[in-house]
Amino acid sequence: MKPPSSPQFLARGSYRIRRLMDAARFLPALGFILLLLPLMRGTTEADAPPTAAETVYLFLVWIALVIAAFLMSLGLRRTLEPPKAEPGTVPPPTVDPPSGSR
Repeated sequence: MKPPSSPQFLARGSYRIRRLMDAARFLPALGFILLLLPLMRGTTEADAPPTAAETVYLFLVWIALVIAAFLMSLGLRRTLEPPKAEPGTVPPPTVDPPSGSR
């Protein structure tokens, strides 16, 4: 006989959104580490490092970070947008920020 299935701890959709938000928070730290890698290499050569190769590496990392941030923002935008008001319904009231004048 099959045992009864236990409910999931988190819904699959909210779990994926949370992991995407975690990845978006981690992206700047990952970018910082990747951009510092050429500086952390421990060579004992007296020659100058290959500047062209390092420049290409830095631009590739930069482009990859921009693309990753864009893709993450698309995924988060779809999930974090406020629901659109249906025609014929009244939108919720907006609260104006308090004025700073005294």
